[in-house]
Amino acid sequence: MKNFLLLLFILLSSTLICNAQKPYDPELAKQLGADEYGMKKYVIAFLYRGDRTAEYSAEERAEFQKGHLANITRLATEGKLVLAGPFFGNEELRGLFFFNVETVAEAESLTESDPSIQAGILKMEMKEWYGSAALPLLMEWQSKIAKEDI
Repeated sequence: MKNFLLLLFILLSSTLICNAQKPYDPELAKQLGADEYGMKKYVIAFLYRGDRTAEYSAEERAEFQKGHLANITRLATEGKLVLAGPFFGNEELRGLFFFNVETVAEAESLTESDPSIQAGILKMEMKEWYGSAALPLLMEWQSKIAKEDI
């Protein structure tokens, strides 16, 4: 009897845990371009210090940085950029972009709009990446927790 009650408790607990999980949402999966695993392809851009950085004054680089941040905001608003950010420190590898596009060529064309890329202050290396199709949803949550715009 003890074993039966224990087995019943385990079965009921596992049923409650399974039912507590959200059900699959096929419409959302389709909207996000998710495959059967809830994943999709992105293109990651690794941002490196450019070869022409020393050609510009600190003031000029600050202006390029403003344009760089404005470009990031525009690409995110258009849904083409789902994640971006710098690395701490002052190494050659400066940051990452996660593009919500299918091809490296499309991501490269988007980077051409970045003033820091145009000026040679930054350069990028692209790589295809397979990750959660839910990444675009991060921007909604980010706007809810950020007091200040970048």
